[in-house]
Amino acid sequence: MIDPGGKLVLVTGGAGYIGSHACEALAQAGFTPVVIDNLSRGHADAVKWGPLIVGDLRDTALVRDTIRARGIVAVMHFAAFAYVGESMDKPGMYYDNNVGGMISLLSAMDQESVDKIVFSSSCATYGTPERQPITEDAPQAPINPYGRTKLICEWMLRDAGTATGLRHVALRYFNAAGADPEGEIGERHDPETHIVPLALMAAFGRAELQIFGTDYPTLDGTCIRDYIHVADLARAHVMALEYLLGGGQSVALNLGAGRGQSVNDVIKAVERVTGRTVARKDAPRRPGDPPELRADVTKAKQVLGFQAQHVDLDKIVADAAPWFDLRGCR
Repeated sequence: MIDPGGKLVLVTGGAGYIGSHACEALAQAGFTPVVIDNLSRGHADAVKWGPLIVGDLRDTALVRDTIRARGIVAVMHFAAFAYVGESMDKPGMYYDNNVGGMISLLSAMDQESVDKIVFSSSCATYGTPERQPITEDAPQAPINPYGRTKLICEWMLRDAGTATGLRHVALRYFNAAGADPEGEIGERHDPETHIVPLALMAAFGRAELQIFGTDYPTLDGTCIRDYIHVADLARAHVMALEYLLGGGQSVALNLGAGRGQSVNDVIKAVERVTGRTVARKDAPRRPGDPPELRADVTKAKQVLGFQAQHVDLDKIVADAAPWFDLRGCR
């Protein structure tokens, strides 16, 4: 176990869903998170465990000044656009923001001699794998611009490591879901595209849930995904940071629960937890959606000692449900 000693960690995109949960986990582990976020999709009131610098990651001078002034020892990089459908419609915007942000960040880190980074990557880099569960050595052949930007960023990290000695952990996580069990922070996206909050909104009467594809080659015809609780994700990021601070070498790791759940499974869990019916409507498949994505999580356990603790889908839904109920979805 690394003694954090109050070490300051730069968290890009720390006002967003996963980034804010990671900030909470960092603070609980004794680190101080310093957030840079332009608030285009994040929320200032989700930054509760350290300072917030409002600015764009592509402003390299701002990033350099922040690293230097705060004495940053390592980086957690979350800042990115992350909607698959939007990336299909606006690929240029995704390359500009996601790849451009990484270019700026790596430049600032190099100039300020910060050589450790935990990167928020994605299972979207695998595309449509031939075998399930997916191991880290599976071919990376993304089928949408979002996944391609994440893969490019992984390539950039590897190249920077070769050139400068930068060490990184790329965490390829599967479907983040749930909310802080203590209710401090939750999931707020506009628009919302994630299945658990959308199903909860439908249960609480806001709008019916659209099921994008009921003819996939799965047991019930709907997509299968590996849902990992956001609190587990946040904990894994801290473990990855401690791994790097302890001298660990660069590595890419899957983060998931290691089990697949269909869209219909999610609907049933929401109905069990809320005691309400999820109004639903079948719709055509969305471009860029693979039929199944399920993680082999062996390597994360071997390298970090990480294993998801909240694997029950009802638990994930139950932690998320009060957040959406309290936000007026009844």
